[in-house]
Amino acid sequence: MKTSLEQAMSEHLKSVFRVSFAVLNDRQDAEDVTQETFLAYHLSKDGFESEEHIRRWLLTVAVNKSKNLMKSSWKRKHRSMEDPEVLGMTVTFQTGEDRELLQAVSELPLKCRTVIHLFYYEDYKIKEIAETLNVSENTVKSQLNRGRTLLKAKLKEKWEDE
Repeated sequence: MKTSLEQAMSEHLKSVFRVSFAVLNDRQDAEDVTQETFLAYHLSKDGFESEEHIRRWLLTVAVNKSKNLMKSSWKRKHRSMEDPEVLGMTVTFQTGEDRELLQAVSELPLKCRTVIHLFYYEDYKIKEIAETLNVSENTVKSQLNRGRTLLKAKLKEKWEDE
């Protein structure tokens, strides 16, 4: 089973962009990775079992391409942190607290940021995250726990400063 590129993009574009942005913290790089991910899908052979399999495959490819870009020497030298407002096309802020939370998530270490994003924004279960990232469930649990602890400390610090 393989849906058309147009159908896959209409159903998964926002998720692929969001996970790429969560890893990269840069809109242009996330857009590039999103394009590369859908190009890889277009060039891939049939063999998807379900729509969920396609979604997981796309997110796995996006995370891997994002990590590869982060490892590139040019990116390490020119890394930028964008304002989360660029997510306006995919994330609507209901309150200032939502903005603060997204900013705090974007400041987490890469591994925690990716797991937090997949768990809370993409509604993946721990087992699905482990499969997507090719790590153990215990690793995902540890990264989630560490991410939550860091988030709590960051948000507590911000709220105490106000």
